[in-house]
Amino acid sequence: MEETMQSNNPVFSRSEEFNRSSSGYGTTTYQGNGAGYEGYGAPTGFGAPPTERTERMTIDSVVQSTAITLAVVIGVAGATWMMTPAIDDTAALGTLYGIAIVGSGLAFVLSLVNSFKRVVSPALVLAFAAAEGLCLGALSKSFDAMFGGGIVIQAVIGTFAAFAGTLAAYKYFNIQVNNKFRTFVIAAMFGMVALSLMEIVLGLFGTGLGIFELGAMGLLFSIGGLVLGVFMLILDFDFVEQGVRNGLPARESWRASFGLLVSLVWIYTNLLRILAILQQD
Repeated sequence: MEETMQSNNPVFSRSEEFNRSSSGYGTTTYQGNGAGYEGYGAPTGFGAPPTERTERMTIDSVVQSTAITLAVVIGVAGATWMMTPAIDDTAALGTLYGIAIVGSGLAFVLSLVNSFKRVVSPALVLAFAAAEGLCLGALSKSFDAMFGGGIVIQAVIGTFAAFAGTLAAYKYFNIQVNNKFRTFVIAAMFGMVALSLMEIVLGLFGTGLGIFELGAMGLLFSIGGLVLGVFMLILDFDFVEQGVRNGLPARESWRASFGLLVSLVWIYTNLLRILAILQQD
């Protein structure tokens, strides 16, 4: 019986194990009848040299690495919120926007590095988490000052509710990820990123599409982003499930936590904008 380990999310596409050719495209072959896994191109069978046993990816290892990355995000975001000046004029608001832009720029660069790095680096994943925390701390504080009403708390609760609800649906309904769904989500994600970058460029010339404004177009774009974020979580859960089943090395837990963090931040930012649009006068 063969189990094929495929990359479901762009942030997982450079996983070292996916590029092995021992049993197809990154596969690990299970012999059945209680036999152990063979994989990673290691010779097995009678007379074969002993293979080095390494720790495998488990649900616990994914939970631990994800908890660490989330702690970094929350810690840096909280420090950014507390250390930045109170918003009492336009200049202070501009400072927060500047910090958010710097943080998002660093996070974008680090996300590319992590996505295309063959061997996952926990240090780079944590650096990405710190950059996201810098951006989210400044962004959340600015939204809280402009809209109030506990909008940040609502967005945080909504994000974790979306995570829990998606996980429950994934397990309860036994959602299966096929190639068509995978291709659609990846294409949609890259499409939204490309559209956002184009909006930034057009905005410099005063001819933007309005997808970042707090209007009808911005609401539609954010709702689409929120739905896409849920789909990204499904791909993340499928990666974790397949990774545990196929016995990937424990370090791949950091790649899983990176993917989960990307999806959660994606959901949070879109949900924050939706709440802001609905609460404005």
